[in-house]
Amino acid sequence: MALLNHSTLKKYDPSGMHKIYDRWPEIASKSYESHKDEIDFANIDHIIFAGMGGSGAIGDIFSSILSKTDIHVCVVKGYLLPKTVDSNTLIVTTSVSGNTAETMTVLDSATKLDAKIIAFSSGGKMLRYCTKNKIEHRKIEMMHSPRGSLVTFFYSMLGVLGSTIPVKKQDISESLKQLETLQKKISSSNLTKTNPSLDLAQWISDIPLIYYPWGLQSAAIRFKNSLQENAKFHAMAEDVIEACHNGIVAWEKKDNVKPILLEGQDDYIKTKERWKILKEYFEKNKIEYKEVSSTKGSILTKLINLIYLLDYATIYLAVTLKRDPSPIESIDFIKTRL
Repeated sequence: MALLNHSTLKKYDPSGMHKIYDRWPEIASKSYESHKDEIDFANIDHIIFAGMGGSGAIGDIFSSILSKTDIHVCVVKGYLLPKTVDSNTLIVTTSVSGNTAETMTVLDSATKLDAKIIAFSSGGKMLRYCTKNKIEHRKIEMMHSPRGSLVTFFYSMLGVLGSTIPVKKQDISESLKQLETLQKKISSSNLTKTNPSLDLAQWISDIPLIYYPWGLQSAAIRFKNSLQENAKFHAMAEDVIEACHNGIVAWEKKDNVKPILLEGQDDYIKTKERWKILKEYFEKNKIEYKEVSSTKGSILTKLINLIYLLDYATIYLAVTLKRDPSPIESIDFIKTRL
């Protein structure tokens, strides 16, 4: 398959999604620095992140990076809050557009409970609702689309919630530095065989099945979603340990599914053992697979850099297939019926 060139990128990505991704490290850094108006929510032991799509992915990332802290985290992708909400709960509602129906329902429900609330959006109904009801709100600029705005919102939220969420500043700095390093490898300025995102895009065919260890779940789910939205491609994702108890059986029948293995540099020793066994099984049965490894560093660094690499691969895949990554006509159809 021939490598992409800039004229093809421009032709099939006319709104310039790839140009936003070229600037992700710069956007992430500026977003973090410009939203350090921290708000301190005291005595929080339970955080609920509510959001859908690209906004929901932000909650998944926070859930992963807070998984080893004393804060219990829930991610709500839908209309209903858990019954465990109390005065020590912080409810974080995120809607890049500011108009997400499910998240607006959660926000309205939250105001009737004894909990702390903060909302993030680019404006819309969420801003108006928060202004009317005197709810903490931070307005953040949308960059191209909700999914393209992931680092804008995520790093802005890290700045605003810095006093509440126990994320080390050195981990944030490390993640930003690694994004800059990765940008040189995967951006549109390097449309060569050395580009790992482009290489992955050119490998993908049929239906990708993404295997992931528990700690990298948010990157795997985001990858699945981006394949669906950007490349208009069916995709699946499974926890590698759980799959060894059920999903592995499906490989006994030949079909049009291709496995992609998302591996962490510091995966648990038993998870590394499982990866080895799974690869042995695939090789024995002549099943072609692709490995994608995280960078070294904190869980924040691993996740945000994996998402950067994988997201860009879905843009390259879309353009390779002569599909504009930006339109989401099916989602628009659903929204018009709500």
